[in-house]
Parts: sequence; structure tokens; C-alpha cells
Amino acid sequence: MKTTEFLQEIIKELHHSADLISEEEAEKLAGHILASKKVFVAGAGRSGFMAKSFVMRMMHIGIDAYVLGETVTPTFEKHDLLIIGSGSGETKGLVTIAEKAREIGGTIAAVTLVPDSTIGKLADFTVKLPGASKDRTNSDYHTIQPMGSLYEQTLLLFYDAVILRFMEKKGLDTNKMYGKHANLE
Repeated sequence: MKTTEFLQEIIKELHHSADLISEEEAEKLAGHILASKKVFVAGAGRSGFMAKSFVMRMMHIGIDAYVLGETVTPTFEKHDLLIIGSGSGETKGLVTIAEKAREIGGTIAAVTLVPDSTIGKLADFTVKLPGASKDRTNSDYHTIQPMGSLYEQTLLLFYDAVILRFMEKKGLDTNKMYGKHANLE
């Protein structure tokens, strides 16, 4: 296959994935973000990159949001929300973070392939994304892409869709958001 044919197949997979995401779960996440004092987002590897882009857009909207692990991340408190993006829901460092957040008493949301995972069970609620895990242990989902690529792409697009939902709810447009964009680049 040609590169553009692979791209078309990836887009088909993403289109199919979008049809499988629960609107109720998505709205629940959006509502919790808007109701929280601060929002923290975590992920490892490529899921961590998706977390950073989501936090950046929340900042543009005016939400008090942080990436876990950064030096400027404040204290997590009981009126805060922690969103963990983890395909497997078993990443050791993220499990430890979820356990600590549970002890503190904040709300935990897991955006995962496996709601019954360790992180999913520690979470107050989950958003199940479709896709295949990097080790293909949930092999019932077919993708041409390597490892967890479909999950990671779906995660990024899902986070962007949540941002669009906020923009709609708050009456924001790109011009209003651009006022919070970095200006020392």
C-alpha cells in the first residue's frame, strides 16, 4: 500500500472509533472538568503527550489545568479532578498516582481501553475508548496500526472534542482562546 492509502485506512479506523464512544461518558467527563477547582491530567509515553496537549487547550479556555509531573504542578486537593489516560489501565506509575489521589479524596476519571483495569477500578468513573492495547491482549479489536497507536490517536481526538464541547458551552471561539496563547514563541 502507498502512504496515502495507509492514511485513509487510519482515518477509517478513527471514524469507526468515534462511533463507539459513549456520549454519556463523554458528557460526564466534560461536566466534572467544568465543576472542578483544578484539573490534573496524566498519561505515560504517547498518552502523556496527548495529556499535555489537552491541558494546553484547557488553559486556552481558562480552565485551571495541569500536567502531572511538571515542576509547576500544584497540590492535588479533594475538590480537584485527576484524568488518567491509559490504554491498559495498568501502567505502574499511573496506578500509584491514582492510589494517592484516592487517598487525598479528589475525583478520578480514567480514559482507557479497559474500564475493569486497576486504574479503572480506582476511578470514580471511566470513559471507554475503543482500540487495541500495545500488547494486543484485547485482540478482539482489529487495527492495522502498531501497538497502541489507534488508542493514542483516538485519545487526542477525544480530548479535542471535549474542548469543542467546552467552547460551545462557554460561548468561546478561536479568537477568544487565542488571547491566552503563548506570545513569547
